[in-house]
Amino acid sequence: MFPEWFEGPLDVSIVARGIEDGLFLVDLHDLREHGLGKHRQLDDSPFGGGPGMVMMVEPLAGALKPLANTHRVLFTPSGSPMSQSTLDRWAALDEITFVCGRYEGVDQRVIDGFIDEESSLGDYVLAGGEVAAAAAIEGIARLLPGVVGNPESTEKESFRGGILEEPVYTRPAEYEGMGVPEVLLSGDHGRIERWRAAQSLERTRERRPDLLQNGKDSET
Repeated sequence: MFPEWFEGPLDVSIVARGIEDGLFLVDLHDLREHGLGKHRQLDDSPFGGGPGMVMMVEPLAGALKPLANTHRVLFTPSGSPMSQSTLDRWAALDEITFVCGRYEGVDQRVIDGFIDEESSLGDYVLAGGEVAAAAAIEGIARLLPGVVGNPESTEKESFRGGILEEPVYTRPAEYEGMGVPEVLLSGDHGRIERWRAAQSLERTRERRPDLLQNGKDSET
């Protein structure tokens, strides 16, 4: 409903550079072009009563029918949580269409007839799906060849291998009494790698023990 919302997210950092370099393409589709009547209506009151408005089936169907050959994802609080593995899967696709829901949701017939997957940014409700779509675009973009300068930076980070990334440091070696762990200054690469692995595991135990449990569950 608000394609102008994406002018900022698509015009900065690696997303902007990737588009400019022709590494990927983002097309914005204005749902108002498919709206009904002279006011380009996109929503109406829900059948059965209740608060809020519902996005109508005809405008969304009109926008999505020409995109039937793409993987069509609707962002909605009732969708499956978007994760790094979700982004990995989407990044492997040639084309993907993100649908940004609004109001109380979209007519269920849109989901039944024109949506391949429902996804959620998290267990909370926003005004619309634009934030989730922008997050997905950036998450996918950094996985595409050539977008990130050093490919290893996307291979060795949080959620790879089911654990969080270790703490990182850079210059200066000391700031207002706060120093860098001695091991990182030792030059002993084997010892550094062991420290990083231990720190990753400890950080995951403290902050996201569910990730370790999920790893155990997947092995059983």
